[in-house]
Formats: sequence, structure tokens, C-alpha cells
Amino acid sequence: MATHPIVVGYDASKGAHAAFEWALDEGGRTGAPVSLIYAFEWPAAGGPIHLAESSWVNDGARQDAQQMMAAAVARAGETHPAVPVTGTVIGGAATVVLMDQSRQACLVVLGSRGHGGFTGLMIGSTSLTVSAHAHCPVVVVREAEPASDASVVVGVDGSQCAMLAAEFAFAEAVTRGAGVRVVRAWTPPAPRWSPPDLDPEELAVAEQTEAQETIVTLREKYPQVSSSIHVIAGHAGRVLVEASHTAQLVVVGTRGRGGLRGMLLGSVSQQLLHHAHCPVAVVRELPSP
Repeated sequence: MATHPIVVGYDASKGAHAAFEWALDEGGRTGAPVSLIYAFEWPAAGGPIHLAESSWVNDGARQDAQQMMAAAVARAGETHPAVPVTGTVIGGAATVVLMDQSRQACLVVLGSRGHGGFTGLMIGSTSLTVSAHAHCPVVVVREAEPASDASVVVGVDGSQCAMLAAEFAFAEAVTRGAGVRVVRAWTPPAPRWSPPDLDPEELAVAEQTEAQETIVTLREKYPQVSSSIHVIAGHAGRVLVEASHTAQLVVVGTRGRGGLRGMLLGSVSQQLLHHAHCPVAVVRELPSP
């Protein structure tokens, strides 16, 4: 049974409701408690004021937030009575509060967009920022319901972040009774830049071999999980977005081998967060035991 909580950023938006439901289902599978967090940032003329827990400018606003959280916790008790759920209102910027909460969490779960998002944006700034900086895996959930009997997809490229993502994907598959599809995307060299004796089939075999080596220890550690390897020519972001059509969860690291040094969230992770058709887990760190 998991001891660290699943932290959910909650603001009563449609995206937050979807994230909360996903987290409750995850808590039911893993035994982890769910900690619902509402971060309140009081706006001021010169910019936002990050309030301490005991210094709320408007007591009525705090009471409204607490009532909203109490109602959400009560509904969870009706739909998921076996999952321990708490609701907490904390003064401060949502990104700062959630990153701090992630230090003692097994997961942070967020909706793709909250009440503060701009119309037309596929994902909000809070989800992007927390995904890049959290100290545990972050799952971003869209309102669409993924297929519950589909596989868990993980993108691998040989990087350290991809290894952490693969570990998380196999552990998730165990709790879900699902298989894992290991996807490795690669770009064949352009014909005019290739040596005349270069064999594209040999390159594809080499990519397949490297992908197998990535998960050999995980197959031994999780023998109950069926896994398959798919080496696909194409840009990793597009390949994984396409794979998300038939997945219940897609898992990636924050940055792969092709990422620019200094970037905390790579282009592939961002593309998935914006365009995937199922929940996306971004793994930068795994939680401490």
C-alpha cells in the first residue's frame, strides 16, 4: 500500500474535476490517500500577493474555498468510500504550492486547464510549470475518458529520464493489470547525407536492440507485465501523440537525449501535454520510498 499521498491541484473547474476523478481511481488501485489542494493567490494592483496560511485578506473568500473543498471531499466519500481524501486550502501561487507539496507525494495530478487559463489554450501554465519542476511524477488529465482496457505507453530514447519513465510505466501497469507498449521513435538519415553503404534496416535493428536493453531489467522486475517494443520512424512527439489514441496513459521523461541543455521540459513532453488523447505522466523524479 502506498504511503505518500496523491496530490491533486483543485479549483472546481472541469479540468480539476477530471483530475480528481482520475486520482480517486488511482488511489483505489494503489491504496494511496488523496490530498486535494486549493492554492489561493490574492490579486493586487501591483501584482499577486502570496499569502501565508494565517493571513487571508478576505475571510469570506477563504470560507468559500473551504466549503468548495468540503463539498468535493464529501462527493468523493460517496463515489470512492475506500479512498482516504483530505482537502486543504493554502495561500500562495499554485505552482509554488504544488511543487512544495510534490516533495512528499507519490503523484501530482492536474487538469489540463483550470479557471485561470486563456480560452483556446490546450494546457495551462500551472500544468506545464509543475510538470517541469515537481519532485515526483506529474499526471495531466484531460476531460475525455481514455480506454480503461488499453495499454500503458512509454516513450524511451536511452536517456536517464526515459529510464525513470519506463520504471513508472511498468509500476503503473501492475496496478492496472495492463500491458506496456514501449515506443522508440527514430529519424532515418536523409538519403543525400547517408554513406552509400548505409543500410536503413540495420539502423532499425540497432534501435530495436537498444530499446530492448532499456527494459530488460524491468521485464525481470515485473514478470507479470506483458510488454512489447515498437520502433517507429518519425518525430517522437508525433509518434507518441498517435500512440495516445489507443492508450490509457502515456509516460515520458521531462527531457530526452535530444533536449537542449538547460531546458527542464523537452519539446516531446510539451507536445504530448498539448495534444495527447489520454492522460500524460511526466517523470522527472520518482518519489522516495
